[in-house]
Amino acid sequence: MARLTASAGRSTVRVARKASEAEGAGETGLSRLIQVHAFSSAGDTAVTVGLAGTMFFSLEPGQAKTQVLLFLLLTMLPFAIVAPLIGPLLDRFRHGRRWSIGATLALRAFLCWVLAQTITDESTWQFPVALGVLVASKAYLVTRSAAAPRLLPDALTLVKANGRLSLAGTVGAAIGGGLAGAAATFGSAWALRVGFVLFALGTVLAILLPPRVDSSVGEEQAPMRDLAASSTGGQRLGISGNVVTALRANSGLRWLSGFLTLFLAFLVREHPLPGWEDRTSLLLGLVIGAAGVGNAIGTMTGALVKVSSPRVIVLAALLADAVMVVVAALHFSVVTAVAVGLVAGISQQMGKLALDAQIQDTVPEDVRTSVFGRSETVLQLSWVLGGILAVVLPANAKIGMVTSAVLLVLWTAAVIIWHTGRKLPVPAGARPATVIARRRERAAGQKGAPQKGVPAPGPAHPRTRPVRRRPPPPQSYDNPAHDPGAEEDDVDRTVPIDRGDPGWRPPPRRGPADQDDDRRDRWSSRFRE
Repeated sequence: MARLTASAGRSTVRVARKASEAEGAGETGLSRLIQVHAFSSAGDTAVTVGLAGTMFFSLEPGQAKTQVLLFLLLTMLPFAIVAPLIGPLLDRFRHGRRWSIGATLALRAFLCWVLAQTITDESTWQFPVALGVLVASKAYLVTRSAAAPRLLPDALTLVKANGRLSLAGTVGAAIGGGLAGAAATFGSAWALRVGFVLFALGTVLAILLPPRVDSSVGEEQAPMRDLAASSTGGQRLGISGNVVTALRANSGLRWLSGFLTLFLAFLVREHPLPGWEDRTSLLLGLVIGAAGVGNAIGTMTGALVKVSSPRVIVLAALLADAVMVVVAALHFSVVTAVAVGLVAGISQQMGKLALDAQIQDTVPEDVRTSVFGRSETVLQLSWVLGGILAVVLPANAKIGMVTSAVLLVLWTAAVIIWHTGRKLPVPAGARPATVIARRRERAAGQKGAPQKGVPAPGPAHPRTRPVRRRPPPPQSYDNPAHDPGAEEDDVDRTVPIDRGDPGWRPPPRRGPADQDDDRRDRWSSRFRE
């Protein structure tokens, strides 16, 4: 039996290595990055298992909610302040990107070992150490996303390369979760020690990445306001509106993922569905497993589907999530809970692949690293907001699913309206044009408020607005009359006569030809003179 298991393990490793090196990925070094990502995802899953055993399963539902909410507030929200500093910090070490990737893995390995000790001692340092693991994990994602295009072989597209990375991450998460779950039977600290081993192996593989990863000629930093710009407004630094639309859609997908993860976990513990009272762990495993299967399906589908524009993928994924959540809100059962987890997993994975491909394809290389960092920050905070709402709401299936359905439908409508170039409805009151006009009047020293009894001016109608005409073309000085340096005698100066001048004569009345038969004779006589 042991020989059979070892043989199966070696065969699996050979197949996985052959798949990762296909289509030139082995020659460029992309296969090594795929292996690094698999170990990173496995380690992150081990950390999740260790923290879940400490703050969720070992406590009562009420205490678990308080603990999870405290964890979100003390670790996730400070990430909003720390995360914008990750991009500029990594920009200083772009010449050694493989060492940056290795440093993020090594730091997580060290913090996992420290976190295991704090859990054993029940120390209050759990939250700061967990925050460090989170920051290092997101720093790795930023650096890995910027390194992937530099290892892309000619036979692969960015969408397929991202699909391979995501699939490797899903497989690594499944293996790491299994190892950590087995180790957690001896205590949550042992799951974190498994994470230490996985991160240490990933560090070695990261250092062995090819030197071409370190090339970063001409990269600069992109400000956060570029990601918040309107999808139809001006483009700053080459960041297109499609990137903004994809990021907004992915924010909704990630928000739903965070909400469902925590809400269904607390719902299954406090109010299990009929017939599942004694099998709550199995029910939770079905929902989480459906989400994992959805991630794998989304990865493979995103790599195989041929779509001309990734924005079609993100909008379709957001619509699919909204429809499925509405169905679950109308009729919540085991089947709809599993279906919602499956659809959410597929949509989140396909949306993320489309966003990465959109950034890697359209964003200039000089700002790509910074854009990746800020997009990861937005997505992480979206997950946190969904998790906070799940903890705050009561563990009631009807209330939770209806609330999430309403919010997601509203967000989907807003994203579509923004994408089509329209503006959201503005409440009644002073219009933006009026406010701007009043501010300009006050700045000029005039009274901004209208006089009593006189209505405020409304926005100008397009037909009444002054038309801006193009300036006349520059005059040519080929004609001496227009040459400022011409001689006085060479210039034939013609002065126009106004109607009020004494020498003005009205022009001859022009009528039909039959009313002036001798017109040709009169003109001929003038020329003969």
